[in-house]
Amino acid sequence: MEKILIVEDEAAISKVLHAYLKKAGFETRIEVDGNMAMTAFKEWRPDLILLDVLLPYKDGWEILRDIRQESDCPIIMLTALDDVNYRLDGFNGGADDYIAKPFNGEEVVARVSAVLRRAGHKGEALRKFGGLEIDQEAYRVRLKGQEVELTPRDLALLLFLSEYPNKTFSRDQLIEQVWGWDYDGSDRAVDLSIKRLRKMLHFWSSEEGEIKTIRGVGYQFSVYIK
Repeated sequence: MEKILIVEDEAAISKVLHAYLKKAGFETRIEVDGNMAMTAFKEWRPDLILLDVLLPYKDGWEILRDIRQESDCPIIMLTALDDVNYRLDGFNGGADDYIAKPFNGEEVVARVSAVLRRAGHKGEALRKFGGLEIDQEAYRVRLKGQEVELTPRDLALLLFLSEYPNKTFSRDQLIEQVWGWDYDGSDRAVDLSIKRLRKMLHFWSSEEGEIKTIRGVGYQFSVYIK
């Protein structure tokens, strides 16, 4: 079970984060100030840190700098300071992602999973959905035993969606998780990628699953048989 250190001095926020992450299968620990955060980091050795910026004793930027001097542990900055300059400071300082308050709990879980995946913490390597097999470790897709050739971006999108069966993601969320925070193109790229995936997977039985459009919301990897 992967360990997430939550460094947040607002109890209501830390409790929400704990609840969502625990439900998603993570082990969590909560610390409320900068000094305790550093102690917990050294003693507990988390797999990822959710780090608020405005903290007592030692702020999030200082903690980020201190940790980066000795570790590449993934760090997601969590703060109400939603300004592009703060984002750039975080990324330039070695942060892996940046989430502004207020946030959606499911989005936080998705971002935590994505950062862990990029850092090499993989979930279940081989996923089977009826006749569809998705091997995350080998970056390979098979449909009824036949190899499915996908572009790297389409494959990345399928890998992400299949990690969260029956969960809906907006175009913006998919752009951020698959294309990256610095992507400056149109969200039409998501629609085109979904269209290509559906074409390549058209032999996947509709009784087993489908990539569904949730009107007005986004897309969902809907699974009926695992």
